Amino acid sequence: MTVKLYLASASPRRKELLSQLGYDFEQFSVDADERALPNEAPEALVERLARLKAQSGVGIGSENRPVLGSDTIVVADGEALGKPVNKDDFISMMTKLSGNTHQVMTAIALADNQTVMSKTVITEVTFKVLLASEIEQYWSSQEPQDKAGGYGIQGLGGRFVTQLKGSYFAVVGLPLYETDELIQAFMAGRDE
Repeated sequence: MTVKLYLASASPRRKELLSQLGYDFEQFSVDADERALPNEAPEALVERLARLKAQSGVGIGSENRPVLGSDTIVVADGEALGKPVNKDDFISMMTKLSGNTHQVMTAIALADNQTVMSKTVITEVTFKVLLASEIEQYWSSQEPQDKAGGYGIQGLGGRFVTQLKGSYFAVVGLPLYETDELIQAFMAGRDE
């Protein structure tokens, strides 16, 4: 049986990664309020947002297919770093990441009219000590502007990474192994 899904994400990276798993899917974006709730822990935030995106996508597609939602946040010293709002915010983020280990949390969720299942993958990423000139050049590349934590590991930002413990694909935006496992478990539950 061919598994058919919807991907509730406008991300070209997530589309490319999901394609690597060989599933038949259509992609669309959903509108979700990504602000943290008061006192919400980063892991709770990322899982709630993935579930929200998946559930928001149910009913958008023309067929009754499961909807895959995903969200990624970068966490430094317990603080969730979103996409930089401006250059000063970006410099602040890079200063926090420079020479330190941070966590990248990516949550994935699958939903249909009856069920929602989710999983969070946490990867530890260590950055080298960054020079002010490197931070400036990276900002000028325009790569960081739409990236959680202000960097893309699959792009120019990858050169700052000295160590990675966990899933590289989760840092890019969609953990392949865990996504495949979640889809298989979800579909097995649907077949019962």
